[in-house]
Amino acid sequence: MAKNMRGKIFQSMQDSDRLVVEFLYLDSKGNQTKRVVSPIRFLPNGRFLGLCLCREEPRQFYMERCERLEVKPAENYLMPVAM
Repeated sequence: MAKNMRGKIFQSMQDSDRLVVEFLYLDSKGNQTKRVVSPIRFLPNGRFLGLCLCREEPRQFYMERCERLEVKPAENYLMPVAM
């Protein structure tokens, strides 16, 4: 897991009213989707819990399955965000 990715997720957690993370996510079936997430906390085994603005519910994400993760202004998104 890239240290930089964890830092970006942490940054969004610390300013959750203003920041979200956007990334491409590869699920367990090999499907890739674009996700917009408000991270909540880190979990064991390289995972984090976050409010998925696409699914409109809390979800767990494996950091090793995230690609092109970027911090974005939360004000740019309305739920539900298209996947």
